[in-house]
Amino acid sequence: MPSTFDLSYRAPYDWDAIIAFLGARTISGVEVATPTAYRRIVRLGEHTGWIEVTPRPGALHVTASASLKRVLPEVRARVTHLFDLDADPATIAATLGPLAAKRPGVRVPGAFDGFEIAVRAILGQQVSVAAARTLAGRFAAEFGPAVASAHEGLTTAFPRPEEVAGRSIGLGILRSRARTILGLAEAMASGGLRLAPDVDAGDAIARLKALPGIGDWTAQYIAMRALDWPDAFPATDLWVMKALGEKKLSRVLALAEPWRPWRAYAVMHLWMGA
Repeated sequence: MPSTFDLSYRAPYDWDAIIAFLGARTISGVEVATPTAYRRIVRLGEHTGWIEVTPRPGALHVTASASLKRVLPEVRARVTHLFDLDADPATIAATLGPLAAKRPGVRVPGAFDGFEIAVRAILGQQVSVAAARTLAGRFAAEFGPAVASAHEGLTTAFPRPEEVAGRSIGLGILRSRARTILGLAEAMASGGLRLAPDVDAGDAIARLKALPGIGDWTAQYIAMRALDWPDAFPATDLWVMKALGEKKLSRVLALAEPWRPWRAYAVMHLWMGA
């Protein structure tokens, strides 16, 4: 029998915003998102299964396949991170001021898996969200194992770093991006890099930027989502600059200074406004 549980949050919670963000970036075979539910394949250690997350008043309701029963605490932690359920919207809104006034319940979508989000970020360098989504689906199908699921559209587990390291990557992915992904996979498979909410953000960003093909935008985006760093700020992001009406990096950083330590939330508001 599947397990079910609720995960509470501090209101307000903008479910529509977070599910729209995740839905636009779902990886084919790995995730499915609708306006009323998020579903995905889960692989934790030796345990593989599926989860479904739906909104309820004051909480998110989670259903996990019976195969995940022994890793439910980890499932809880990862869903909490993915949907940013520990955020205090009142404190954040007080700092962001007018920027957050229209939608104070906006959250920063996290990550169920750090390697998955990092690969997704690399694939998204200088291409559209839709194009990156297509490439991510091809990548998962090529390197991830097939999984049986009770839900239509869930067929594949996203690959682990050790399943990618040392492999050849084609799939229409630019060679430069492929080299970056392989470098990332090797760093994570060897234990030299870990991407999770409990790691030091500054150290992880430095390690990411030491990899060929990862600049500040990619590292900051990964920090926003995989590291749960609330002050991550991809200052060179085109839409952030456009929303602020600035092209000079120094000016963008100066305008964002009053939003510390919640600049990642400011980015979400700027993206939604743009």
